[in-house]
Amino acid sequence: MKLLKQRFEEMMNFWVPVVFGTFKILVLGTGMFFAIKSHYDGEKKEKQKEKESKAP
Repeated sequence: MKLLKQRFEEMMNFWVPVVFGTFKILVLGTGMFFAIKSHYDGEKKEKQKEKESKAP
């Protein structure tokens, strides 16, 4: 019983950081993707407005 508990704790010491680390990387990567995308989309909109205002 003690060996089983020890094995379980060793397994959790390995898997918990792997699972949460992967989740963290996915969340941060997704956030970075959308931040960069919104930045470039904002630039495109500004350029489009600039073109419309220059060409009456």
